[in-house]
Amino acid sequence: MGSSWRGWREGRGDARRHRGDGRRSHRWRRALLATLITAAVVAPLSAAARPEIPAPPPATLPKPTAANLDEIYAANSANATEAARMAAAHGDNHRAAMDKKLAAPTRHLLTFDGRGPGRATEVFGDLARADHVAVLVPGSDTSLDTYDRFRATAAALQRQLTRTAPHGTRTAVVAWLGYRTPDTVSTTVLTTDRADEAAPHLRAFIRRLQGVVGRPTTVSLVCHSYGTVVCARAASHLDIDDLALVGSPGTGADTAAALHTPARIWAARGVDDWVGEVPHVRTDLFGVTVGFGTDPASPAFGAQVFAAGEGGHSDYFRPGSVSLTNLARIVLGDTVEVTRA
Repeated sequence: MGSSWRGWREGRGDARRHRGDGRRSHRWRRALLATLITAAVVAPLSAAARPEIPAPPPATLPKPTAANLDEIYAANSANATEAARMAAAHGDNHRAAMDKKLAAPTRHLLTFDGRGPGRATEVFGDLARADHVAVLVPGSDTSLDTYDRFRATAAALQRQLTRTAPHGTRTAVVAWLGYRTPDTVSTTVLTTDRADEAAPHLRAFIRRLQGVVGRPTTVSLVCHSYGTVVCARAASHLDIDDLALVGSPGTGADTAAALHTPARIWAARGVDDWVGEVPHVRTDLFGVTVGFGTDPASPAFGAQVFAAGEGGHSDYFRPGSVSLTNLARIVLGDTVEVTRA
């Protein structure tokens, strides 16, 4: 009797401790998210105080087809040249230099808008004749001012595809900066608002892209960080073959099935990626829903999880990395060769 009584009391104590741990964990997550929001609200944001950068409106262009890509590239190059002139006259030499680089005749701009933070879509490879196309969607703090960083990821993936594709297989990578990304230190990076605004633009772009490449070209969407939220919000209306989510804070969906897409869904996170420490929850704070829910790299989400190596949040496209190797395999359709986490 004494032994049974002690066991019952100890069991009740364990249960209370378990419930207490759960409550403390929930409070910790809410407190962390509240701290992030507070910091985002009070932190001085240079972008918020920066004057709007003048630039011409985007060039008026025909619907892109395989036959008129050169015409479109030339028109956007001319627009970027004018944007560089206007930025220089405004005294923004950094933006002027970025616009000038984008305007180079060796660059292939499918879209360009130099106003404000700016938007651009750049093509690497022969889009009109590609057998496999990858579209990259960036995360926070990506604008024309930081575009070189994003461009480097697209160039690295294209080099990897060119190096590993079977002989005679043509590939292209499209760097899609088609939305106003949130600042890393801001309230917008904790909600789906910017992703909800971006999703219709991404859907429209993929539809236009299909008009250029047609079938049987495969199209893969490779999304990084907050870009994974954008891709998830657009997924149910995208005609794509693969959806790869890397360094994701969550997608706003609880499961892969909730994305309602026939595409193969992949996810990965590097061992040293700080986003793994972010609470993968959605909660209401001060009347605002913040957080993105289930970790896409967890078994609960249901994606095909692939190895990303030891890298951090900015290392998924590092030449020679496990993650870049696997992303190229996904784009090329070599799914059997993809190494799993």
